[in-house]
Amino acid sequence: MNKFLADAPRALQLGRQVLDIEAAAVLALSQRLDDHFLQALDVILRCEGRVIVSGMGKSGHIARKIAATMSSTGTPAYFVHPGEASHGDLGMVAGSDVFIALSYSGESQELMTIVPIIKRQGAKLISMTGNPASSLARVADVHLNAAVDKEACPMGLAPTASTTASLALGDALAVALLDAKGFSAENFARSHPGGSLGRRLLTLVRDVMRSGSRMPLVQEGAMLSEALLEMSRKGVGMTAIVDAHGGVLGIFTDGDLRRTLEKKLDFSSTPVKSVMSAHPRCIGEESLAVEAVQLMEQYNISQMLVVNTQHQLVGALNMHDLLHAKVI
Repeated sequence: MNKFLADAPRALQLGRQVLDIEAAAVLALSQRLDDHFLQALDVILRCEGRVIVSGMGKSGHIARKIAATMSSTGTPAYFVHPGEASHGDLGMVAGSDVFIALSYSGESQELMTIVPIIKRQGAKLISMTGNPASSLARVADVHLNAAVDKEACPMGLAPTASTTASLALGDALAVALLDAKGFSAENFARSHPGGSLGRRLLTLVRDVMRSGSRMPLVQEGAMLSEALLEMSRKGVGMTAIVDAHGGVLGIFTDGDLRRTLEKKLDFSSTPVKSVMSAHPRCIGEESLAVEAVQLMEQYNISQMLVVNTQHQLVGALNMHDLLHAKVI
């Protein structure tokens, strides 16, 4: 325990109280969501320009996050500082844009200074405040009420529950817009190509699988000894059993080998077809690699065969391949 923390129980109690207050604020916001939310969505969906989000102080930090979330989910948006806007940056706002202004009091001087110019430009104005009777709320085309009963700060001064509520309301807008636009996981990956999200969402099975000479397979007439030799050569922990046309008939894995050893069979005279696992789970080569991970975890398996649309073997995959490709 930190020696400078004299009252640990009080600190825990206060931390829990803050979380409870902020959770209650978001829940109350959810329960009063109404047609104004739908109107805001309609305004943004009809927007032929871009979405500009603005706010001062803590509201400015929330505005930046809302703009970033919208941009990454299919709604081009950017943040404009209201102070800088009144000194030239307002030139970035066009009549085809939507301007979202955040101010809990609804009386932010910096915002109210630029609002008349925004309106004159013809841009639509959506305000997000904690006071529906405020100056900003009254002049907006659509007002979103982000009021909270109280701040989580013991003195009731620091923006805490109010900023959490505003952020949650911004996320609600972004997600509803995402859904309305049919924004997909593939679209999301395209805007996140450099990170693990992009890697997981863009990597296909064919990019990761073992193919050609690295693919373990034996023909349906092969003996068990031949299958074991193929497993050893390819090092995947399994081999596919295919027909004369490359169609998948079954799979023989390390687990099948353990069960076979208990039967004390003659490996040189036992057809692998008689001890294989028929109708194994396979995945298409054009499937996402992350889908292969999900299937392996769901069925508690560590290898999969990869097939084309004719159910012919085109590759093999195990969990190590997915780990190496950083899909997991």
